[in-house]
Order: sequence, then structure tokens, then C-alpha cells
Amino acid sequence: MNILAIGAHFDDVELGCGGTLARHVLDKDNVYVYVATLSGFSNHNGEMIRKNSVARSEGEKAMKILGVKKLIFGNFETLKIKFDDELNIEILSIIEKYKIDTLYTHWTGDVHHDHQAVAKSSLHSGRHLKNLLMYRSNWYHSSVVFNGNYYVDISTTWKKKELAILEHKSEMLRTNKKWIDFFYNEAKNAGQRIGVKLAEVFEVVKLLR
Repeated sequence: MNILAIGAHFDDVELGCGGTLARHVLDKDNVYVYVATLSGFSNHNGEMIRKNSVARSEGEKAMKILGVKKLIFGNFETLKIKFDDELNIEILSIIEKYKIDTLYTHWTGDVHHDHQAVAKSSLHSGRHLKNLLMYRSNWYHSSVVFNGNYYVDISTTWKKKELAILEHKSEMLRTNKKWIDFFYNEAKNAGQRIGVKLAEVFEVVKLLR
């Protein structure tokens, strides 16, 4: 199978579905990842928090750990990405070029502007695919509920997910590695629901395989 995971920024895919992608790699599926933005950003005072070059370098190292076949780089600016034809066409071109069967993307209910835009474009451009699933990649509350209804056992691939997240050293320094604890607990809770040690959970848009 040809798998595409889409993230707005470097580290979104790792956080949201890194363990599942590592499982796809173990199953000999072709895994592609598209990151839409350059991913560098500044704070509200204009102080640089993460350079584009740093984000890209960390993302490349993380994808190697997960075993991704190809990392595809978008050129949109962080916090300025929109649900429009430019993004739609770019995603559709990737889907067609790599003959994608299954797409993982952001949850449409995410409160982050970039995540929402990428989610909407993914669902629009991937509407003819057999399999569309949405993941969560942060801890912020939304006004809508994430309907997690599809589980993947990542008990054997959690370590790769963790190592991939840790490659984002600039974000780990900024957040004091809190992402690791949060997503481990999420995986532990999800695993308990289905009787395994650790799991990732997705909201299904459609699943025909």
C-alpha cells in the first residue's frame, strides 16, 4: 500500500501518527510524508523561536527513524497557510504522483489555524481515496469532540515514535519534553481501551480497506 501522512509542521506527523507510520513501514508499505509549512516561527514579540532550517533538519532526522520512504517539503509560511486552491492542488498532485491509497491528516476540529487549513485541504483533495483518517497532534481543547473510533496497536513501535519526537530538539527544549509524557499517556489510555499496551487512535472519515 502507498501511505501518505500530512502535517502542517515538522513534528505534527510524529506526534499524531508516528507509531502507526512505523508499523506501516514494518508491513512493507510505502510511506510518504508531506509537511506543508517551512515550520519556523517567532513569538508575539518577533523573537525567533525556531528557524526554518532547524525545523527541516530535525524533521529529516525524525523521518529516517520512522523509516519513511520520502519526505516532501511544502513552502508555505508558518501561521499563514490557508485552505485554498494552492494547497489543494499541491496535496492532490502528491496523491496522484505517488498513487496514494491511505491518507492520515490533522483533525478538522483542531484549534490551530494551520492544522485546520491542512485538514480541510487534505479531505478535499483526498476525497476520492479509499481511506481517510484524522489524528490529533496537540493537547489543546476544541469546541467539538474528537471522535476517536479507529485504533492501531503501537506497542512495538512506540520507541521509534518517541525517538522521532526527540529529534525535534528545539521543540523539546521549548516544551521541556512535555510532549513525550503527554503522548505516552494518550497511547497508554488508548491501548487500555482495546487491551494492548499502547495505541494510537484516529477519527475515521472513511475506511474501505
